Amino acid sequence: MSSWTDPQNIFFFGSAFLVTFLVAIFICMKAITTPHPIIKRHKEEEYFFNPRTKEKEKFPTIDSDPEIDFSIIVPAYDEEKRLPLMLDEAIAFLEKKNCTYEVIVVSDGSNDATVSVALKYSELHGTGKVRVLELIENRGKGGAVRLGIQCSRGKYILFADADGATKFGDFIKLEAEMTQQWTENGIVIGSRAHLEDDAIATRSFFRTILMHGFHFLVWLFAVRGVRDTQCGFKMFTRRTARVLFQIMHVERWAFDVELLYIAQALRMPIREVAVNWTEIDGSKVTPFWSWLQMGRDLFLIWFRYTIGAWSLQRKPHRS
Repeated sequence: MSSWTDPQNIFFFGSAFLVTFLVAIFICMKAITTPHPIIKRHKEEEYFFNPRTKEKEKFPTIDSDPEIDFSIIVPAYDEEKRLPLMLDEAIAFLEKKNCTYEVIVVSDGSNDATVSVALKYSELHGTGKVRVLELIENRGKGGAVRLGIQCSRGKYILFADADGATKFGDFIKLEAEMTQQWTENGIVIGSRAHLEDDAIATRSFFRTILMHGFHFLVWLFAVRGVRDTQCGFKMFTRRTARVLFQIMHVERWAFDVELLYIAQALRMPIREVAVNWTEIDGSKVTPFWSWLQMGRDLFLIWFRYTIGAWSLQRKPHRS
């Protein structure tokens, strides 16, 4: 008579438990997960304030035809101190180019003077060039970028971090790669991979282990062939941005990875371009907890798309 402690019984019941557990997760995910993202947008967020006329004007939508060459989306959460340097650099660079542009600062539920600071630039340069999208509540960086892109007018759309860690002069590298390669679909992403050896030399051993662990999880669950998925300096064609951001579910730190996962699944071309990058004080990322959250999100991205709980088909949404 066999015993419960018999290795064969342990293996059998353990396997049965694991299969049952996975089936239960599958059923729960399918039951509670919507295949398309629910894009939340308040009515007030459809308008921007014109400080010259003191009136609110309605944003356009990503579904309309492009009106200008470039839209620059700047997600900002409590960035009153770091935002001015970034905007000064970006606007000075864009003014020297022979192009039409807009900068959309998306205040992601900021509690400081981010909106007031951004509106000063809107008043100075005019709302044709600088607009402020004030979100009623914090959505996360991905959510802020998505809503900014939904309001954009550009043929090509770049999102850039408000801290100015990536030198805006590298815009010209992304533009050259983008305009030489594609007009319909395409993504060009700034990459800091070439700086990795120098960063490791100054980074703690613990942070280095976390970095390599995160890179492995990205490769295992989501994106292959891209060395730096997290640099906040990415350019899209208008059509690509329209498709990707209406499929994307993740609105916080791992949203970059989901975007690239979707793009690879849809066979959209992706290029990496080396950019100059400097670490700026005041980062909102807490290494251990933020990366733990991203690791969880990476697994869920892979799992939900694999079981079909999330759909790769674009579908129009209402707020």
